[in-house]
Amino acid sequence: MSTPIRTLLVDDEPLARGLVRELLADFPRLTVAGECQNGTEALAALQAGAYDVVFLDVQMPDLDGVQVLQRLRAAGHPLPLVVFVTAYDQYAVAAFGLHAVDYLLKPLDPDRFTECVDRVQQQVTQRQTQTLNADLAALLQAWPGRPGSAPPPEYQDRFVVKQPERQFFVPATEVCYLEATGSGVLLHTARATHPVRATLGQLAERLDPAHFLRIHRSYVINTSHIVEFKSWTHGEYLFRMTNGQHVSSARSYNAGIQQFLKRFA
Repeated sequence: MSTPIRTLLVDDEPLARGLVRELLADFPRLTVAGECQNGTEALAALQAGAYDVVFLDVQMPDLDGVQVLQRLRAAGHPLPLVVFVTAYDQYAVAAFGLHAVDYLLKPLDPDRFTECVDRVQQQVTQRQTQTLNADLAALLQAWPGRPGSAPPPEYQDRFVVKQPERQFFVPATEVCYLEATGSGVLLHTARATHPVRATLGQLAERLDPAHFLRIHRSYVINTSHIVEFKSWTHGEYLFRMTNGQHVSSARSYNAGIQQFLKRFA
């Protein structure tokens, strides 16, 4: 079912409002939600209520139709779709300057009125679609775990190794495993071992958990470098790495290890 289009009729002549109401009866989607007999009432109604379209007389005793829209816009209120209805065509330029959907001259022609309503319905549908898309985009933006809800965390992709005469990078992808020592951490690669000044806990927090797994309070392994593994004593595991070294786990880290192994079950 199409969403009803809330319609406001504004004209200082009751007969004119009645004619518009009668013509609208052939278009059930347009619901007459309010009527005003002058510009002051119209301004108050548009500020207080949510209308999709207003059929607005231009020439009225207090505020004319153009002034109503000018004041509404100056106050920061969104403008509904506007159809100007008047006996005077000299207001057409001002009307379309306010982005009116249409400009109907009295006496109203039924065929011309039908054309106008078709245009109104098309533009209301377009507005509703744009609003729905904006609301959906905002929902996805705020939804936890959805793209755009927060920037992805930046994981450390390299280590700085400092030596007396030089400093150089070791890519994280080349590290087979990290080992805690009394003075820092050793990075074990396929070709060498490099000391870095940090704690294993600090480095573990910076590394991508999709690739690095804490298996012991002294070891973090790069799961991409596991060659084979087997159950060890007391429920522990023994991992053989691509550099030929064996690294054993601690039972207290079994939950994380088993969660990792489930990926391949």
